[in-house]
Amino acid sequence: MAVGNHKEHPVVAMAVTNDLLTDRRVLRHAGTLREAGYEVLLIGRNDLKVRSKRSWRFYAEYNIRLFWRLLNTRCDVVWANDTDTLPACWLAARLRNRYLVMDSHEIFPQVPELQERPRVRHVWEWIERTLIPRCDANLTVCQSVADYYHSLLGIKMEVVRNLPATPTPLTPHSSSTQKTLLYQGAVNLGRGVDWAIDALQWLDDCQLVVAGTGDLIDEMRAYAAQKPWSDRVSFLGRLRPEELEQLTPQADVGLVMLEDMGLNYRFALPNRIGDFVAAGVPIVVSDLPEMAAVVRRFGVGEVMTAPGAEALALAVKKILSRQWTEADFTAARADMDWEKEKQKLLKIIEN
Repeated sequence: MAVGNHKEHPVVAMAVTNDLLTDRRVLRHAGTLREAGYEVLLIGRNDLKVRSKRSWRFYAEYNIRLFWRLLNTRCDVVWANDTDTLPACWLAARLRNRYLVMDSHEIFPQVPELQERPRVRHVWEWIERTLIPRCDANLTVCQSVADYYHSLLGIKMEVVRNLPATPTPLTPHSSSTQKTLLYQGAVNLGRGVDWAIDALQWLDDCQLVVAGTGDLIDEMRAYAAQKPWSDRVSFLGRLRPEELEQLTPQADVGLVMLEDMGLNYRFALPNRIGDFVAAGVPIVVSDLPEMAAVVRRFGVGEVMTAPGAEALALAVKKILSRQWTEADFTAARADMDWEKEKQKLLKIIEN
């Protein structure tokens, strides 16, 4: 879909393999460029009508279709979101002499799903070693990922953090005796949704709301259904960004858990942290470098003392044992400000 209509500025074609309707980083970047006067073309999974659903066939078909789309699209800048779009974006950009931006949302070869598939992982690592240093600009979500690629490839990646586009007005939480724990995001391997379900056995006054879907969504639904407290677990499925913006401030505790399953998770700084901070919702995070640093620096929640449901329940109890006010989030909200962060994005494209 096209965003904007300003011919005096370059046209930017942004590609991503997932569903554009729920990819808030891509939508946020596109909106920022549109506000600056650029024309933006977003290309996602639904636009290319890829028939293959899983494994290497999906990525092969997607990149072939994406390459032909980009080759026959009028644009000045090709914006690859993550390594899985890079082959098509790089080739189309070079053949048409276009500016190429690589936006690494994660360390793609280090996702948990590839840890037991070394041959596939090595293919993606080869793609990164070969193509990322040849991009015109590179950016990523946090300093740890930027440092990783600098060490691996000798390149500089600009850091543009995942932050809410606008602060959420802080509102008093419900006075209900039952507290709401909110998990929002992908229900995939290593995301701790099973921990959250199990933690309810120690949290009689809490309910769990899961907003999102993913590879393990059916398994987690079945897992929750087996528990005596299954009536306190709700699965809302995939929500649009505007729906999440309305839901998030209603939570009493935000859950951002990841297992240490490779560098991709270890160095993650999920956009959910910024969402909860903007909404004034205290958060429980895993003890991993980037996310724990935010909580410890600004005091906006609790860091789990260990992986697992029991440690999660303990952290939730600590949060619920105190009163939270707007003042508790002032410093974090000032630091995690998209109005400041977006200037880095605009500088990259204006160069």
